[in-house]
Amino acid sequence: MKSVGHDSLHTRKTLEVEGKTYHYFSIPEAQASLGDVSRLPVSLKVLLENVLRFEDGRSYSVADAHAVADWLKEGRSSKEVPFKPARILMQDFTGVPAVVDLAAMRDGITRLNGDPQKVNPLVPVDLVIDHSVMVDYSGTADSLQRNVETEFERNGERYAFLRWGQEAFENFSVVPPGAGICHQVNLEYIAQAVWTGTVGEETFAYPDTLYGTDSHTTMVNGMGVLGWGVGGIEAEAAMLGQPIAMLIPDVIGFRLTGRMPEGATATDLVLTVTQMLRRKGVVGKFVEFYGPALDHLPVADRATIGNMAPEYGATCGFFPVDDLTIAYLHQTGRDEHRIALTRAYLEAQGMYRTAATPDPVFTDTLELDLGSVEPSLAGPKRPQDRVALKNAATAFNAELTRSLGVAANDLSTRAAVAGTNYEITHGDVVIAAITSCTNTSNPAVLIAAGLVARKARALGLHPKPWVKTSLAPGSQVVTEYLDRAGLSAELDALGFNTVGYGCTTCIGNSGPLPDAIVDAIENNKLVAVSVLSGNRNFEGRISPNVRANYLASPPLVVAYSLLGNIREDITTVSLGTSSTGQPVYLRDIWPTNKEIADLIATSISREQFIERYGQVGRGTKEWQALKVATGSLTYAWDGGSTYVQNPPYFEGITMVPTPKGDIIDARVLALLGDNITTDHISPAGSIKQSSPAGQYLGEHQVSQKDFNSYGSRRGNHQVMMRGTFANIRIKNEMVPGVEGGISKHYPSGEQGAIYDVAQRYKAEGVPLVVFGGKEYGMGSSRDWAAKGTVLLGIRAVIAESFERIHRSNLVGMGVLPLLFQEGTTRETLGLVGDETVTIEGLGAIAPRMTLTLAITRADGSRQDVPVVCRVDTLDEVEYYRHGGILQYVLRGMAEAA
Repeated sequence: MKSVGHDSLHTRKTLEVEGKTYHYFSIPEAQASLGDVSRLPVSLKVLLENVLRFEDGRSYSVADAHAVADWLKEGRSSKEVPFKPARILMQDFTGVPAVVDLAAMRDGITRLNGDPQKVNPLVPVDLVIDHSVMVDYSGTADSLQRNVETEFERNGERYAFLRWGQEAFENFSVVPPGAGICHQVNLEYIAQAVWTGTVGEETFAYPDTLYGTDSHTTMVNGMGVLGWGVGGIEAEAAMLGQPIAMLIPDVIGFRLTGRMPEGATATDLVLTVTQMLRRKGVVGKFVEFYGPALDHLPVADRATIGNMAPEYGATCGFFPVDDLTIAYLHQTGRDEHRIALTRAYLEAQGMYRTAATPDPVFTDTLELDLGSVEPSLAGPKRPQDRVALKNAATAFNAELTRSLGVAANDLSTRAAVAGTNYEITHGDVVIAAITSCTNTSNPAVLIAAGLVARKARALGLHPKPWVKTSLAPGSQVVTEYLDRAGLSAELDALGFNTVGYGCTTCIGNSGPLPDAIVDAIENNKLVAVSVLSGNRNFEGRISPNVRANYLASPPLVVAYSLLGNIREDITTVSLGTSSTGQPVYLRDIWPTNKEIADLIATSISREQFIERYGQVGRGTKEWQALKVATGSLTYAWDGGSTYVQNPPYFEGITMVPTPKGDIIDARVLALLGDNITTDHISPAGSIKQSSPAGQYLGEHQVSQKDFNSYGSRRGNHQVMMRGTFANIRIKNEMVPGVEGGISKHYPSGEQGAIYDVAQRYKAEGVPLVVFGGKEYGMGSSRDWAAKGTVLLGIRAVIAESFERIHRSNLVGMGVLPLLFQEGTTRETLGLVGDETVTIEGLGAIAPRMTLTLAITRADGSRQDVPVVCRVDTLDEVEYYRHGGILQYVLRGMAEAA
């Protein structure tokens, strides 16, 4: 923290903790001017404190503090306030392009005669490398080492670039690969609940807050840290000192009562919460949990719930700090003085929850009795589509013909797998993966998985031979306690060997299936299944050969590997035959809650966290051996690199932005349906050889085996713009019946890859638009979904609704998000894709103004359609006017110099 504000409301006080003095801005003191805010949701008290601390009469004003306090009058607000987080969290898929942008900004500021040293993060930035390890090898004792070696062969250039960034930029640290998943490392190590910063000689205490360049940043909400995912674009602006304006959100109170029943897990709980909140409708809102169940709900379970806030659509899923949080901070090795400060500070601010704390005022509420939670799965395509475990087989069999495209007379198709003595059919589980920070941060479900493995092994059960099994812990502490509990060997025996410390299968890094399995699936159009303990199961995400993906608790992942299919009811059928010839059922291998709790008590210690995280920065021998260029303020770009290239955002930049022109006679590049995810727009997974990106890599002498993934190549705009809308499952309604990134050029009517069609329009000087349905841009906070959009020449995206982060990212890249008015859709307009679109008045846009789409059809008829301009704030108007937020920030930095 570089500075504090004017303190116009005279709220600054001091706090003595164990002989040390801290300064802070007191919410209770502010009540003298603002009125009683004691029942403001704790999440909004965090926003209020942010205003009090930075109030300077410019970016932050006293009126902003009143706006937050006035929220209590109706439980909602139409006002916006600025927000600066204490820190930034990144993972490498989103972090590499962010560092690329920072390096490019150093080049750009020199073009504006500025000082490249001005381009530095002003708040702490932690980048955790966790997204690049793939499950190339699994089921063997050497899987981990072989995957690490392969990871560095593929990504050494990217990793060396990140190490350059660590040397070149201030306030920027890198956690090397092999430490764990960024959100789990954040939860167990980086996050502090209360942050501190020095201004001059004085130390200030304030809430730990963050932006993360990954949507599941919300996991840390479970320990009372307010943060959420933003695009890399917003994160870069925040790290460079820009407050990001946000509408004061509605806050939905979620009351939890009761206790979890025997046999139910935290995964079942979060899938239930996700389904309930999706039905409630919480997009763009805060969710804050309260109620008597918090008196005993562990922080690990809270973190599981917070993690899936993107899946239930909320900005955050927040739990206030209480005694259980303090106990968690101690268990995970946090500094004892910082823990004492956390309690003292939050109690002084009226932000510490106890059983006697009055319920906050909320916009709306809903309630769940934990005793009603039952074992569940979610799938086959969306995380909110929860189904009770006992109904899973019936539901899947219905989905086969309803949404998975299997004809009724093909349901019994079986295919021999070459070189084996078995066949596979629709619904067979070919991937069973214990993966993802959502669950691997939770000892109860990991211990449960180990106990299922132990009992299954003792009875002589094994996974079916067509199932690819893997375990990817979210931190090295997981391995430590599984070893101490004697469960690592049990999991290894069933093929759940550790394959890496990273996201793996959850983000599509599931690695290849055996060729014979792939041939059987593809040649017979089988609907193969993955069962994973992840948070996302969107179509085409987990594996290109798997059509149905189910989210499940880690113990259920193990159980489904034994059963081998999802078309039978796992709660009633035999999982296999024991070594004594007896049928074995799920109930025979499922652990009791007491068995799990007893092992947790004897297997997990504070010392494990201190020891493992004490050496978190060292990295593997491969990391230490990287050769890194040092000593230069600007990066020495390698024109031949296929991983890192200087992006074109600042080419020709001048101090005065070029006025935004109207969109005249734009062509439609894509007509897309509902629930288009950022995975559809900018896939993270494998690169097909025949795709434009694959062709580009081939032209640059990269062999197919070294293509790596789109996610790993986000530092190269040439790859990424070719991969925009290249998801293998995306359906462009301009080319009915065709899957994949295909469009049609007009007036020629010729079909081609979306990238190729866009380039053809670019050569012709024709601007482009895209039409979408509901929840356009849902899913990961993926800035390349916006960057790729603008680089294809798309000037506007018109949809029925937008996901929060993606809308913001579009504006941040200078693309206009436009919202149909209620009752109007691409379908009611009868769009087919051969139309032209004109949008005028863009030189004088205002927040949420109404604009007109002038749609001209192929027969020459014209229709004017009113749309809402989703440039939501005055700051966003400036970003759009400057051509994007990075250009806006860079000009400001050059001017200040």
